[in-house]
Amino acid sequence: MKVKEVISLLEELAPLAYSEDFDNTGLLVGDANATVSGILVTLDTLENVVDEAIENNCNLIVSFHPIVFSGLKKITGKTYVERVVQKAIKHDIAIFSNHTALDNSWNGVNAMICEKLGLKNRKVLIPQNETIKKLITFVPSKDAENVQNALFAAGAGNIGNYENCSFNIEGKGSFKGNDASSPVIGKKGEIHFEEETQIGITFAKHLQNNILKALFESHPYEEVAYEITTLENQNQHLGMGMIGEFDKAIDEKEFLQFLKRTMKTDCVRHSALLEKPIKKVAVLGGSGSFAIEVAKNASADAFISADFKYHDFFKAENTVLLADIGHYESEQFTKELLHSFLKKKITNFAVLLSQTNTNPISYL
Repeated sequence: MKVKEVISLLEELAPLAYSEDFDNTGLLVGDANATVSGILVTLDTLENVVDEAIENNCNLIVSFHPIVFSGLKKITGKTYVERVVQKAIKHDIAIFSNHTALDNSWNGVNAMICEKLGLKNRKVLIPQNETIKKLITFVPSKDAENVQNALFAAGAGNIGNYENCSFNIEGKGSFKGNDASSPVIGKKGEIHFEEETQIGITFAKHLQNNILKALFESHPYEEVAYEITTLENQNQHLGMGMIGEFDKAIDEKEFLQFLKRTMKTDCVRHSALLEKPIKKVAVLGGSGSFAIEVAKNASADAFISADFKYHDFFKAENTVLLADIGHYESEQFTKELLHSFLKKKITNFAVLLSQTNTNPISYL
């Protein structure tokens, strides 16, 4: 299996098209066409993680966080980032990161937090916009079902819990081919009228190349008439953070103890207690202060995230319990998610879970 084939598998879980603009995801170091001898899954790629990969004959590191976040002008080994890149290149080790693509995935970082906490009835906290596209095409009515099925097979027509969704309109199309044309129906130089079906179908933006390939391969016409538009609909299964509920409301002090125990953190920094039970909880792995107002507007009783600054806690305004559990702690189960996913997909070589603790913060 090639590195690029492993990346294709990982894109089934978290397509890179949904990474945030500020991020640096994808293959950061290495050759996409290299044959994989083993995979090491980690939260961060540090020098000792590269050493771990070398020791275990793994030439691909799948890392949640990107080791290269902004441009490198020099690689001289003066910084920890440069040393990691140097060592990886020297030992022909590829490094891949899916960071915010996995943050935005329905089955990604925040789903893992919800699962660990036992939150039900989950919804995306901040749905992404402009990620749904619509295709309209015109097909001879006798070929409409075949084209439609090809589009379904390519992934079009999925709306929430439903698939194979489309809307068809019957009508009559006209065309006249010029001298260079080779019409499948009708004769060149003569106007032709054909009973046609207009197919309208939505699809996720990362599937556009596959959708168009299926359209062109299944459509009988020499020239395929089609339109693609980007919809303003929010994507309810894609975006930052999640919000869910406990089966039963629990006391807020009990909630904080449960949170500390379950998320394996030595410290929970929180805003003032509200003297009310906790049932509806918003979560956002990593730095999440930007979502405080969103959590409040969603009527969350508590919002769990990390990296809150001093003044962020004032934003609670006695309406929500803010709980900062630490950046690493909020994302620590992510490597388990990636490891489990790859283990199910790949059976012909080792997929190892890194045993290196990459948390840079210690508590006294």
